[in-house]
Amino acid sequence: MTAADPLQATSPETIAGAATVPAPAAPPGPGVPPDVRTAGRRRRPSGEGPALPRELRRSGRFWIIGLALCAVFLAYVGIRGDHAVGISDLDAAVSRAFASIRVAWLTVIANALNWLSSDWLNLTLRWVAIAGLIYFRRLRHLVVFVGAFLLIGWMGSVLPMLLGRPRPFDVTTIGDWTGFSLPSAAVAALAATLLGIGFGFLPDGRWKIRWFYATDVVIVLLGLARIYLGVDHLTDAVVGACLGMGIMVLAFRFFCPESSFPVAYGSRGRSAHLDIGGARGAAIRHAIHDQLGLVVLDVKPFGLGASGGSTPMRIRVTDQAGAEFEVFGKLYASTHVRADRNYKITRAILYGRLEDERPFASVRHLVEFEDYMLRVMRDAGVNVAATYGFVEITPEREYLIVTEFLDGAKEISDAEVDVGVIDSGLAIIRQLWDAGLAHRDVKPANILVRDGRAHIIDVAFGEVRPSPWRQAVDLANMMLVLGVYGDPELVFERALRQFTPDDVAEAFAAVRGVAIPTQLRSEMKAKGGNTLAKFRSMVPARPPIAIQRWSIRRIGLTIAAAALILLALLLVIGNLQGAGLV
Repeated sequence: MTAADPLQATSPETIAGAATVPAPAAPPGPGVPPDVRTAGRRRRPSGEGPALPRELRRSGRFWIIGLALCAVFLAYVGIRGDHAVGISDLDAAVSRAFASIRVAWLTVIANALNWLSSDWLNLTLRWVAIAGLIYFRRLRHLVVFVGAFLLIGWMGSVLPMLLGRPRPFDVTTIGDWTGFSLPSAAVAALAATLLGIGFGFLPDGRWKIRWFYATDVVIVLLGLARIYLGVDHLTDAVVGACLGMGIMVLAFRFFCPESSFPVAYGSRGRSAHLDIGGARGAAIRHAIHDQLGLVVLDVKPFGLGASGGSTPMRIRVTDQAGAEFEVFGKLYASTHVRADRNYKITRAILYGRLEDERPFASVRHLVEFEDYMLRVMRDAGVNVAATYGFVEITPEREYLIVTEFLDGAKEISDAEVDVGVIDSGLAIIRQLWDAGLAHRDVKPANILVRDGRAHIIDVAFGEVRPSPWRQAVDLANMMLVLGVYGDPELVFERALRQFTPDDVAEAFAAVRGVAIPTQLRSEMKAKGGNTLAKFRSMVPARPPIAIQRWSIRRIGLTIAAAALILLALLLVIGNLQGAGLV
């Protein structure tokens, strides 16, 4: 095994007798033990599916084809108009057949069914659903639900005007109608409403399937009723149902998949935490075995309370020699990258880009960078967990980074912060400065204490060659963390052994407001005493370093965000006006 291999660690003999967990080590040098013996990696042959394929399911693939056929049909009708061969004749024949069986009692039933397509009923159901999604804090479901309806509402308004197809003219219309007929906006709206409610409120399983089948029945009955009343042609109802169902299904399959955003009751966990059981759990085991050569015995969630941007887990594995040990894993998905991108765009609008805040291009970029930063920091002597590498779960969508499990380590909030912890915590920042690195997220949850020494974790947002401002912020936040759980005066005294008074003064001139992580601000508030003010009273006076940054980019983002909000409001108001409710 070469020096660059990510699986370097202690030998099985050391694993069996050591109190700590085996971990991959730094590049070989004097005293470095042999590698962990793996069970053999397997290269995935070309054409073989990944451990966890994308979750379109059969229904998603069906509706991709269905919407494509609808697009072809609408284009054909739009081009040919009244000369659409066969379509007008088929619709006319079906309408005449339904008109020929009209009787009083069937007309009553048809009008009752057509009432389901009323604007006020649809809007009532939608607003109740929106209120429910807000109550259950399903923000992702809410955004997809509203976005799909805005698209369907726009298509239901624009397409009929473009195509200009009249209502059936060879039969007597005995139902209420308005506007042109193709596609049937009423059928599309009800189909989308019912499907959206199913996706937003029903967990995967038997009841969700039953709801979708019931929706199919309701939409078929509504379509038949509107054909019977002479309000819609057959193709109007079919295309309307396909557009409403297809757009809603694909919106949830692509942007809010059940595996990433499950509907669950009784627990309001963070949306960042993915389910690691079922198909994903099996995929994790399969991927670790194939790509890292380790056999997974058990996978459990771990430290969810302190993690908001990934799904952390504790994994028990065996190597080729049969030695058991534990590793730590963090599952990243494309949803985490999108959330980080939106967060940073919001901060750029509010404050301007804080010198080095740039979003990751993809989830692969994020996990590659964290693995790289772990190696760079470990090479610099920083107390970080060693990395085994990362594995691919779903290409460009889900990846798992696997590192040493710091057995026996405690979050600093649960540990005794003595001189040894203070010195080792400050030494981490000193080593980062000397190596030209920055952590960028120094907070209590990211500082662990083991054997009386501080270790730093979660280096995904670290930086090589950071700005002096960012390095100063790291120092201040480390001192604040140590001061919250220890003695600020002792922290200041020990800091002067590794940093100059000017360094410390610069740090507390740089750190304030948004530069302090949210968790650290909350802990300082909960502990009562003003730790930040205590430190500032000890350091030489220095003017605060400005955080606000104005740029062309910030102005452009602000204008674009305002325009999007205005456009969304106009679309909502337009839909309400179309329904006669505004």
